[in-house]
Parts: sequence; C-alpha cells; structure tokens
Amino acid sequence: MEDPKARLYRIFQEETENIREQISNLNSISTIGGERHDATEHILAGISNLSQAVADEADSLPAYDQRTYIEGIKALYEQLKEEQAKSGSKIRFQFKPRMVQTAISKEDSRHVFSTGGGNNENTAAATSSTAASEAQDSVGTLPTVGGKNYNEEISRMTGVRRPSFSTARDITLSDHWRKHILLPASASRATSSGRLTNIQESIVDMSEPTTRAVGAPFANLMLKDITASLIIAGHVDGSVHITGVRDSILVLVARQVRIHECENVDLYLHCSSHPIIEDCKGMRFAPAPARYLAESDKPEDNQWDQVDDFKWLKTEQSPNWSVMPEEDRVGVDFWKTTVRGLSTDSVLDILRKAGLDPSKARA
Repeated sequence: MEDPKARLYRIFQEETENIREQISNLNSISTIGGERHDATEHILAGISNLSQAVADEADSLPAYDQRTYIEGIKALYEQLKEEQAKSGSKIRFQFKPRMVQTAISKEDSRHVFSTGGGNNENTAAATSSTAASEAQDSVGTLPTVGGKNYNEEISRMTGVRRPSFSTARDITLSDHWRKHILLPASASRATSSGRLTNIQESIVDMSEPTTRAVGAPFANLMLKDITASLIIAGHVDGSVHITGVRDSILVLVARQVRIHECENVDLYLHCSSHPIIEDCKGMRFAPAPARYLAESDKPEDNQWDQVDDFKWLKTEQSPNWSVMPEEDRVGVDFWKTTVRGLSTDSVLDILRKAGLDPSKARA
C-alpha cells in the first residue's frame, strides 16, 4: 500500500493542478443563473478541503513539508484573487494561515481562510458578496440562451426528449423528474461546459454530442443533486465535479473526477488520473462500457480503480468505495438498445433494468 505521506503529496499535487485549471477558466463561465458564483464557491471549497487534508496529517509532517503545503494553498488563493480582479469582481477575503511555528492544529485549519481586511468573516460570507455583485445577471435556475429555454421545452415534450441545444453555448439541465433525455449530435455546439442539477428518477444520455466522431467533448462538467437516476455523461476533456448524487448510476469518460458527498452510486468510469472521493459512502467503480470509449481511450490508461479517498489516508482500503463485482454490472445489450429508448419501456422500467429502484431511494 502507498505510504500516507507519499499519498498526501500526490493528492495535493493533483488537486492543486485541478484547482489552478478551474481558476484559469473562471472568467469564461457565464454569470447567468449564478453559474460563476457556484464555480467560485466550488473552488473555495476545494482549497479549504486541501487545507483540511494537510491538517489531518500535520502530526506526521516535518516542519518544512508543512510550510510547503501552506505556501501552496496560499498561492492558490492569490491566483483566485487575481482572476476575480480581472473581471472586476469585488472579493473581500484574504489568506490567513493560523499556524504556530511547526504545528498545524485541526481547529486552526478551519480558519485558514477568513474575510475582510482584519475581520473574521467566513468564506460563505465572502462568496455571498460575490453573488450579490453578480445578482443583476442572474435569471434563476433555468437560464435562457439565445431566447430559448431548453429546460422548459423538455418539460413540455413527451416520450424520449431530444433537445437540440443548437442555439446554446452550454448544456444546462435542471429540475427534471422522470424524464428520458437523449441529446442529439446537434448539441455538440453547446459543449463548452455542462451542468446537471436537481435530476430525479430520470435518464440522461449525453454521449452522442460529446464524442469526437460527431461532436466535441465537454470542457468541464458538473453533476449536482441527482437522485435515483442514470446519467451517461459522455466525454469530458477537463475536470468533472460530482456532488450530492445518491442511489444512481453514472457513466463517464474524463481526465479528472472529483466526487463529494455521494452515496450508493455505481460509477462506470474511464479516467486518466486517480478519481478522488470525499465524504462519500457506498461508491462502486467499474470500467466504462466499450460503447462509450473513443479510439484514444486506451485500457492501460484507465485508472478507474485507483481511487483516492480524501477522508481515508490510511494504508488500509477505504470502506467508502469498492470495485463492482462483474456479476452486478449492467450488460452490453442494455447500453446498446434499452437506454437508447429503442423499446416501449417506461423510464421506471429502464431504471429497474439497470438495477435502480426509485421507490427505495425515496424511502
């Protein structure tokens, strides 16, 4: 098993690279619907989590390593501050490492970030001020792009929904219950980023517009607050952030995957870096079905089973995730026909065939 210090170092390096990329892309994210505010909150949470991970291992870290980690965290914060300044956003928080020479206490780690010149406000207050400055651009959770609200259109459709997203820049799906949504190739024009929120007892297949044969991969993707659903997320060139998903199945091909506060999720994954989970339980991992892989997705590059648990840095196997037994994995025919809506099965029928039981998820 990997040495805890070496593991912390590797995770810290991977997370730092991931957060730097998120910060660099921050000003390209629309302010409509509070999307940039959400992205900023996510970045701040990521930096805070890094700080906590270091604090958890402080007793075993030499003083030099502690200082190195703290300087790395400080540099991330400064990068975020500079990026926000470019867009004219007013942020009032600053980095304050609460350290006493060579020791980092867990209590202090909760105060690494505070706000306002000398005021001890918390991160939530800082990010809410960012939200206020962007409020004039917000139009709620269902933003319209090019004068068309695709979420409204999906709600009016019957059967398998195939929204074109032909006039959109991004793909945003939110607030859907018992829908079967199948994105066509025309949606490839909108894959600069993707965002799925508040999806319940539904099926969403975004594989077609994100394959290189017919479209373009997502630059980044966020999945949040999804329950008892099957999500085929397709290809993502950058990072995927998954938060608050429960009793669901996800299929995903990505470079980086970060999973937070999820429970009882089966993830069929092709990932070229170690997946990272945090505050999760009941996670099961399996390789992504061949149907969703491109020629460049080599089996030897897939690190689907090299999962790092941010809350379990011990040498023993984390109890929060496992490899899905082959006998529990969904069969090839299901991916080829059933999930594509090529039968008369209802949404609930398809979910049950995949091994999901929405009635238990609601219990």
